[in-house]
Amino acid sequence: MNAGYQQGGYQRGGRPPQRPQQRTRAYPVGGGQPQDAHRPPPSYQPAGQRHPGQQAVAAQGGYRQAPPRRKRGIGRTIGVVLVLLLVFAVGMWVYVDSSLRRIDALPDYEGRPADTPGTNWLLVGSDARDDLSEEQKAALATGDAAGRRTDTIMLLHIPEGSGKATLVSMPRDSYVDIPGNGKNKINAAFAFGGAPLLVQTVEGATGIRVDHYMEIGFGGFAGIVDAVGGVDLCVDEPIQDPLAGLDLQAGCQELDGAQALGFVRTRAFARADLQRVENQRKFLAALTEKATSPSVLANPFRAFPLLFAGTDSISIAEDDNLHNLAGMAFAMGGGVDTVTVPVGGTPTIGGVGSVVQWNRDQALALFGALERDEPVPAELLQPPQ
Repeated sequence: MNAGYQQGGYQRGGRPPQRPQQRTRAYPVGGGQPQDAHRPPPSYQPAGQRHPGQQAVAAQGGYRQAPPRRKRGIGRTIGVVLVLLLVFAVGMWVYVDSSLRRIDALPDYEGRPADTPGTNWLLVGSDARDDLSEEQKAALATGDAAGRRTDTIMLLHIPEGSGKATLVSMPRDSYVDIPGNGKNKINAAFAFGGAPLLVQTVEGATGIRVDHYMEIGFGGFAGIVDAVGGVDLCVDEPIQDPLAGLDLQAGCQELDGAQALGFVRTRAFARADLQRVENQRKFLAALTEKATSPSVLANPFRAFPLLFAGTDSISIAEDDNLHNLAGMAFAMGGGVDTVTVPVGGTPTIGGVGSVVQWNRDQALALFGALERDEPVPAELLQPPQ
């Protein structure tokens, strides 16, 4: 017995031999591969893949489940929303750009002025009523005159570098050469040959090449003003003009579309058209400042009506695009220097009527500075509006 114990077992009084520890296998409910009972569940992460907080817990002999993925889900949602907004914005931009009316306004002809530094826009306000209903004509006090004329002609020069843009008003009765039609009032060029002949006439009178063209009619102008929620303007004295449907009191006030149209059309002043062009510049500056303000651009209930009002009412040159219009608006939104073409006299000419003759020397100084992309001489500028 003792020998048996000594040969094959253990000695009396000794410890029995240690058997190798057997692994227990855990079988998941419902089937599947068995797992070692002492191993952590699959939801736990290996030490090499844990973040520092988990490694610290593991070093102390324990395990912690992987952190929730809530933040990653929120980030993905925000990213998807931003992508959708970007796609919507690009799609809207393309739609508006493709909806703009384009006309052949910038003709090529022999003797056309060469390109010069800076960017030059010809801005035209026409009295076209073709798109207005009888109710709109009555509300806007436009009358029923046939044909198309230009109540507003402005040349906007945007410098190539830093500095303010310059907005030059050309009185519609300016007496100039109209190619193929002799001398006449400058707005007659638009009546004779539309935008192309007006552009050629302006280029011939100023020596400046027009790079871009924008035209807006009565209804479109009023629609844009209403789309931005009206424009604040200060009036020095009361203005009553039944022909323009205007009755304004002195002081600062908000003008709606119909009032704004009457304000830029009226000539019920002692200086008639010369005062009107100053009012037109004043209002255009206020309108562009409002249209480019955060209160409009960041408000979809203002920004989208403005975009759609623009597509319905603005005509541009064939090679112009929406980004050109946006650049022009922002260039004016920061403030502009304003000037009316210097006047030399206002004689009456047979067969033409009362006209505005330019002061030749001062006009040459004005347009020469713009052609060279230089500041306009201070003595020619009007005080800030």
